Amino acid sequence: MLAELWFALFVLIVSGYLILDGFDMGVGMLLIPIAKDDTERRTLLNSIGPIWDGNEVWLVIAGGVLFAVFPLAYASLFSGFYLAFMLVLFVMILRTVSMEFRSKESSTRWRSFWDAAFAITSTGLAFLLGVAFGNVLAGVPLDAEGNMSVTLIDLLKPFPLLVGVTTVAMLAMHGSLYLVQKTEGELQARIRAAVPRLIVAFFVLNTVVVVAMVVSQQQITSRYVHDIWPVVFPAAALVSILLAYRFVRQGLEFEAFLASSATIALLVISGAVGMFPNLIISTTDPAYSLTIYNAVAADNTLVICLIVAVIGIPFILAYTAGVYYFFRGKTRVDSHGY
Repeated sequence: MLAELWFALFVLIVSGYLILDGFDMGVGMLLIPIAKDDTERRTLLNSIGPIWDGNEVWLVIAGGVLFAVFPLAYASLFSGFYLAFMLVLFVMILRTVSMEFRSKESSTRWRSFWDAAFAITSTGLAFLLGVAFGNVLAGVPLDAEGNMSVTLIDLLKPFPLLVGVTTVAMLAMHGSLYLVQKTEGELQARIRAAVPRLIVAFFVLNTVVVVAMVVSQQQITSRYVHDIWPVVFPAAALVSILLAYRFVRQGLEFEAFLASSATIALLVISGAVGMFPNLIISTTDPAYSLTIYNAVAADNTLVICLIVAVIGIPFILAYTAGVYYFFRGKTRVDSHGY
């Protein structure tokens, strides 16, 4: 039960990261096409400035859980995804540098360069995370010792690339719904006009992903074929995205953002339910797959980690809620900030 509990917690933590840091990435993607001048770009950047560092804490927690609770899966992932992880780390560092450097000089060329870098790295990070998730869903060539022999090019297969593009569309949609709440005037009207198109783009791409999974990823969809109860999660995700579209049309900005957040969480849960109890699916031999049972740490480790989580996570939630509360409302641009 401890292994299953930690698997559920890990999925929820990953969902939380994608929801919170996801709209940060979405804001970055929209920085160039939506904002027309320096003031509007500063408005977008300042909308996430006080909170985006805290949002990335959830990625650290997810990595810590994988390292402490499922160490064999952690080791196997790094044995095959090492270069990919280094690329993700490079993109994350450059993304942070871009945001911090852009307002250090008043030169238009300087700010435009770093704005472009922030937009590219935000899009790239979303794409890389989607490609990684697509490879986890599709399975990897895992041997009996838990090692992977793959190159970076081997990870760029059609299905993971499709998941990567869909992730970009999903987080762009999510970021636009966040920005509608934080902006006003002409800028808000421009963002509001783009939201329905982004929702439709994500809906179409996600539908293609579902079809591709049914056709080529039976190791994930077989659970949905043999059991009826898991269907509730993708069905709820469909309802959530339709509600987000309806709420946008009705001018219910916060409700649309909540519906978008629910869509992200439900899609991650749907993938996890399809994989369960697998953590890494082996395409070499299903017997080599790492599950939550054969990759888990010792029971005393799970108990200690659970105690730490029960004590620590409420503090993180309280801090996160406090930051969002203190920086609520519309974003204003002044001499401070980005």
